[in-house]
Amino acid sequence: MTLKISVAQLNFVVGDLAGNSKKIIDAARSAYAAGTRLLLTPELSICGYAAEDLFLRPAFIIACNDAVKAVARELAGLKDMTVVVGHPTGGDSRTRSVAIQSRYNAASVLSEGAVVATYAKRELPNYQVFDERRYFVPGQDVCVFEAGEAGKKIKVGLLICEDAWFEEPARLTRDAGAELLAVINASPFHVGKGYEREQMMRARALASGLPLVYAHLVGGQDEVVFEGHSFALNADGTMAGRAPSFQESLFAVQAHAAQPSLQLTADVAPMRSPESDLWDALVLGVRDYIGKNGFPGVILGLSGGIDSALVLAVAVDALGKDRVRTVMMPSPYTADISWIDARDMATRLGVRYDEISIVPEFEAFKTSLAGEFKGLAEDTTEENIQARIRGTLLMALSNKFGSIVLTTGNKSEMATGYCTLYGDMAGGFAVIKDLAKTTVFRLARWRNANDPYGTHPQPIPERIITRPPSAELRPDQKDQDSLPEYEVLDAILERYMENDQGIEDIIAAGFARADVEKVTRLIKINEYKRRQAPVGIRVTHRSFGKDWRYPITSKFRA
Repeated sequence: MTLKISVAQLNFVVGDLAGNSKKIIDAARSAYAAGTRLLLTPELSICGYAAEDLFLRPAFIIACNDAVKAVARELAGLKDMTVVVGHPTGGDSRTRSVAIQSRYNAASVLSEGAVVATYAKRELPNYQVFDERRYFVPGQDVCVFEAGEAGKKIKVGLLICEDAWFEEPARLTRDAGAELLAVINASPFHVGKGYEREQMMRARALASGLPLVYAHLVGGQDEVVFEGHSFALNADGTMAGRAPSFQESLFAVQAHAAQPSLQLTADVAPMRSPESDLWDALVLGVRDYIGKNGFPGVILGLSGGIDSALVLAVAVDALGKDRVRTVMMPSPYTADISWIDARDMATRLGVRYDEISIVPEFEAFKTSLAGEFKGLAEDTTEENIQARIRGTLLMALSNKFGSIVLTTGNKSEMATGYCTLYGDMAGGFAVIKDLAKTTVFRLARWRNANDPYGTHPQPIPERIITRPPSAELRPDQKDQDSLPEYEVLDAILERYMENDQGIEDIIAAGFARADVEKVTRLIKINEYKRRQAPVGIRVTHRSFGKDWRYPITSKFRA
């Protein structure tokens, strides 16, 4: 006896119930034609993940309930086919209302035109980017259903994402008769997360004594990315199969009758490097944010520095050269090599490149403010004026031509406020907002050594990577004039911001007190800037976004 299972590792759009339903229906029909009799779709596949406060709208929940029934009707002709669909549910459709106390993160089992079972997620995560207790109440029941052809059915236990990170839901499901665990998920990416999931699910398979199929989402949604990386494990924890990452896939798994448990087999996609995952996450994040929101293309300020160079390389890999425009906006302090390197990179990638000098505007501003600033030396005020002129020009081009501005600031700059409000922070999408500066350099070197999308084998001029970084807003300026060395800064940032280590603990680990106190002070006093920054792609386990919710006004300094 063999059951063919397929995972619909698909890219859904939040709120596009008709489009998401069609993807599920098309996947089910295609998988059925190939012999599949159990199709698993990801968590909340009907509505997309995460729909955030749309879950609070009764009309949204009702529309999702209706969509699930419509999918079931469309699949009525697929004899012996079972499809698991993730969706929110709750309320009374007769009164067109949804009671807060009855909203669930659920999954329904569809078979031959009917909803034969519905399971409500038991464990609701409320950490990092997760906020499920705001919207849902936990389920209390287990769900075990039969899948397969008559006389060859397998009992499948259904879990949703966080359920599988705890022992009890799997144990109760096994005790209810399950022979196989089906775990549907929407778990946001960060570097290394895919293999963390494999390890956790290996522990779950071993503890329960059941094989496991892990169905995961793929795609970008605002600041989070889902990488796919669905997989199957045997009851002894061995890897039975792994789907490709960062691409849609109908991942097929064969479940074979065996003793003491079912045996699973499937194709095994190779393990990937952290840099490969990171690059694909950025590319997918850009592609989906631009595509799902209907922007015709992107525009960015190309400075000749490492950050804008990396953003440009990501943008071209994501969108193609014809949808990317660059603008070099030299100031009185722009070095000749910046012009040369910016032109070189634009030429390598074949993107549109324009130069608009900001010198006339800068002089006009200084003239207008001469009376107010009489007797005062130039300082960061004049530096910020230059950045804001550039931001204004980019936003004007965006307004006129419809392309969204990609900002080029990195996590180290966002943390310390080494960025200008309404200047280099002006834009619609922050591509490398969650990349520390040291990671920016590492990823630039990786991209020059790899060409995953076939756009250019070495897109970033070597001098951009090797020259000392500078904002070029005053003569001979270097980033390290104002900040500790990036290796030190980023290490402190990781310990303090990402891992919540205290100041004294970081100093005890060997960092200079002056560096630690400077970096942590800058993190605290620049919260007001980060609140006004554009949304950006999350690639670490803690980003400046949903993961970071600190008060602007605070006297706590530890």
